[in-house]
Amino acid sequence: MTEAGFGDRLAAAIAERGPLCPGIDPHPELLRAWDLPVSTEGLARFCDICVQAFAGFAIVKPQVAFFEAYGSAGFAVLENTMAALRSSGVLVLADAKRGDIGSTMAAYAQAWAGTGPLAADAVTASPYLGFGSLQPLLDLAAVNGRGVFVLAATSNPEGASVQRATAGRRTVAQSIVDDAAAVNRAASPHPGSVGVVIGATLDVVPDLSELGGPVLVPGVGAQGGRPEALGGLGGARPGQLLPAVSREILRAGPDVAAVRRAGEKLREAVAYLA
Repeated sequence: MTEAGFGDRLAAAIAERGPLCPGIDPHPELLRAWDLPVSTEGLARFCDICVQAFAGFAIVKPQVAFFEAYGSAGFAVLENTMAALRSSGVLVLADAKRGDIGSTMAAYAQAWAGTGPLAADAVTASPYLGFGSLQPLLDLAAVNGRGVFVLAATSNPEGASVQRATAGRRTVAQSIVDDAAAVNRAASPHPGSVGVVIGATLDVVPDLSELGGPVLVPGVGAQGGRPEALGGLGGARPGQLLPAVSREILRAGPDVAAVRRAGEKLREAVAYLA
């Protein structure tokens, strides 16, 4: 491994800077609300504001789709944004949700967990071609000290028909959590670098007590998830939950200080999770 594992680095960052993951989601409506053009120039300015506002946070999650929409110029902005965040000491979680098989999965792994310009500290991935299909990504991430957050139980209503389906006595979502836990056991006693994604507004949550890695929890704030309801989610331990918040913070923009204050307010609200 080329550097400390992602699990160790994330745990240290959360201990120092708190358990909140602000998002960078430059969708067109928000660009217009910030009085920015819906163009790569507006995209770059939006990201500059976010980089300044989030400099004191543990980890930040750019939503890749909103950059990809602009083609190669959008990816150039993403590369610059990720480099700027990491230069300020912030871990970067690329919300790319990649998932495929064989050589295609290996190519995605090289892009997001290799050594190229898009490589992030961690990346989100979809296991719904089978958890084993993620092996090339898991292997390369481990070699390079990077993390992977695997979708397990999401808040969108369409997901329930698949994620809550049962195989034997377990739901599909639980089997994904258990598979991630099996990978993390190899890192014990260090924190695992394979996390899962669990929606904040779910009424049924998989058992997370044996995961041994981080839990990304999107949906807090504007989407209805309440910070005070997260404690002990799914049996998670202190320091394991990482609430991800985008709209609740970004709607405070475009003033850098206002965005920072909105983020700090939410970080204080979830500080008890660390």
